[in-house]
Amino acid sequence: MRNLNEAASDAFEWLLNIYFGMPIWAAPIFWVAAIVVVSSATSMVILIARAQFAIRRTERDPLRGTGEAIESEYLWVFMVPALNEEITIADSVGRLREVRVTHKQILVINDGSDDRTGALLAAMPQQGLTVLTRTMPEARQGKSEALNDAWRHLTEVMLTEGEYAHWDPRKVIVAIVDADGRLDPHAGRIAKHFGDERVGGVQSLVRIYNRKSVLTWAQNLEFAIFGYVYQMGRLGWGTANMGGNGQFNRLQALNDVAVAGSSGRLGPWREGRLTEDQDIGLRLIRAGWQGRQSTLVSIDQQGLNSLRALYRQRTRWAQGGWQMLDLVPTMAKNPNVGFVAKWDQFWYLMTPLLQAFMGATVLLSVLLFATGIVDVRWSIPIVVLIYVFSVAPAIAGAVFAQRSANPLRILLQLVFAYVYALYSLMIFPVVYRSLFRYLVGAGSWAKTRREAIAPPAGLPEMNEVSAR
Repeated sequence: MRNLNEAASDAFEWLLNIYFGMPIWAAPIFWVAAIVVVSSATSMVILIARAQFAIRRTERDPLRGTGEAIESEYLWVFMVPALNEEITIADSVGRLREVRVTHKQILVINDGSDDRTGALLAAMPQQGLTVLTRTMPEARQGKSEALNDAWRHLTEVMLTEGEYAHWDPRKVIVAIVDADGRLDPHAGRIAKHFGDERVGGVQSLVRIYNRKSVLTWAQNLEFAIFGYVYQMGRLGWGTANMGGNGQFNRLQALNDVAVAGSSGRLGPWREGRLTEDQDIGLRLIRAGWQGRQSTLVSIDQQGLNSLRALYRQRTRWAQGGWQMLDLVPTMAKNPNVGFVAKWDQFWYLMTPLLQAFMGATVLLSVLLFATGIVDVRWSIPIVVLIYVFSVAPAIAGAVFAQRSANPLRILLQLVFAYVYALYSLMIFPVVYRSLFRYLVGAGSWAKTRREAIAPPAGLPEMNEVSAR
């Protein structure tokens, strides 16, 4: 017992002296950084453990924790925002027609396209398809505004007249499908989650279908980590968030969070939000609805093979993360979730700020070492601690997200996980680029490019053109 106490005392003394010799003004910065690293690692371990439990329970009994609802009890409305999507729109709508649900409407929002998008939509069979055409100056104001227009059309027109008049909004499911989305034909399985009347949103798994480079492979793994680790880890708390493409929302939940925009018109999605999916998912939870993640339904989308396009996309997402900081006070007071889930949400919302801080501490470390102000005293314990608390959790998350029980495959995945870690470091600078754009109020975005795909039968193959 005495030896154990001495060892604990020695370890404590070593920790106290870990920043010995550092300028007095710098030591508190690095202690805060150490707390952030340990907290982040602990969070990842907890989420992986909870995700493992949730996935095993789901695989053992897919209906556990859900109601007994079947897809025919619901009206499924698939909203597809489309701005200059002539490459993918026919493929996306064609696949939505194949989704096996009883009551279905496809609502495409042609958001001021000036390519062949409108002509292609007009040439399609119109049964079950509604095209909402937005024109300038209202068009091209962002995905939030396009979706709000579709929501108003749904609530004020589709549900007040004709075949679907007077459907109970609690039984109407709104699915957001991007124009490059290839939704699972068995998407009706999502109904099992909505059998629980507390559920306001369910996110499907997102996959990359054009995995032909290391870059797109890494993006596919990135989405897998989001779904299998972060989302499934939060499943039991009811705080799984929405991920945009392939998200399903109960119309009643959307109605509950509708707010007036600058024009005075109501809409669930807040204007100007660059990550409108993240924003609405969090506001649904704040309003008392639960968020779920499905592992039974997936949606495939295009990845980006251009590093420049990837930086542009991730900068936009990161800037959207900075915008989410305005939700921190209200989410911290949310009475609908417990303390642990509330802390997890706080940590999630603070991600861009924490990432920016940690990047600054790394730069500060390099400057202190390079100028000789601090003499590096490397030791095995320090190296092990740096690895365990900064690298190992991310590696574990990447391996776990690939869902394999084969020992040889796990070993191979471990190697690839380090490649993914390098990918994460490579796109890290978007945190600062997005912060600059956020601070100066930049809101305009150049469009990335879709890749040409094999066209549906009867349509000629098209060259690459601009698309969101």
